[in-house]
Amino acid sequence: MKAIVQERFGPPDVLRLVDTDRPEPGAGEVLVRVRAAALNPYDWHMLRGDPYVARLLGGVGRTRPLSRVAGIDAAGQVEAVGDGVRGLRPGDEVLGFCRGSFAEYARTPADLLVPKPAHLTFEQAAAVPMAAVTALRGIRTVGRVRAGHRVLVNGAGGGVGTFAVQIAAALDAEVTGVCSARNADLVRSLGATHVLDHTRDDFTDRHAHYDVILDNVGNHPLRRLRRALTPTGTLVANGGGSPGRVFGAMGFMLRTAAVDTVVRQRLLPILPSAPAGPTHDDLLAVTALIESGTLTPVVDRTYPLADTAEGVRHVERGHARGKAVVVVG
Repeated sequence: MKAIVQERFGPPDVLRLVDTDRPEPGAGEVLVRVRAAALNPYDWHMLRGDPYVARLLGGVGRTRPLSRVAGIDAAGQVEAVGDGVRGLRPGDEVLGFCRGSFAEYARTPADLLVPKPAHLTFEQAAAVPMAAVTALRGIRTVGRVRAGHRVLVNGAGGGVGTFAVQIAAALDAEVTGVCSARNADLVRSLGATHVLDHTRDDFTDRHAHYDVILDNVGNHPLRRLRRALTPTGTLVANGGGSPGRVFGAMGFMLRTAAVDTVVRQRLLPILPSAPAGPTHDDLLAVTALIESGTLTPVVDRTYPLADTAEGVRHVERGHARGKAVVVVG
């Protein structure tokens, strides 16, 4: 099969398209014929082994990438199932977390897959798993957003942000989106009542105070973010850091968690949504929202499998509009 492999840590140039053996599903696993795979910031963190502290903790691999085949989000069709798998059969269209998804085939635990909403294309479905689950956790689970809350989404035009704006709006919150000027109309169309241009407006300088801030960017110090919250508001930290940093976003999240213990405001990092924790219920929750018409994936652009490295560069530059997706076949 064709696959994008990474033998060592480094820039996107280390990615190579090769022919390799097709994986076989073990007990409790499913082999997916991948049709499309989303590109995430997670992918370039894995590619570069960034932040360095993650290597010590085993999150990205220590001396080489955790997975030889890159990618984590996928949509496709069930090719085969291992012993003990119930509820999925060959031919079923699915989406979910598949480590090694930048390939024609990927295997994954069955509980990391859910049925694909029938009206979605494979490209749209691939955009869902990590970004939509992270947004759901940030807005509903961690942020505890409810009707009437004033919610600000920093990075509202990105993958997580576009889902977060829709989820918060569906909960009848008053949503302010912070994004680039070119994404302003998109963010409004997703349900934001107010839109701020991040190149002209610093939301931490305004007199407005928010019940919940979902920060997907990490471009403001914690003290300024707290200033933009109500006295009992909630900051959900999801982002920050850049390639090559020793601690990256993890340093900011650790500081946030430490300050949370001594203030009235809730300052909470959001845990990664890559396969860790109870993701099956989260995947079912976001697909239910999609089926009801509450959520619509936003796909920025697509790349053929051979151009995966260029797609990673695009995401790493931080200017994606919604999601970028690799079309596999």
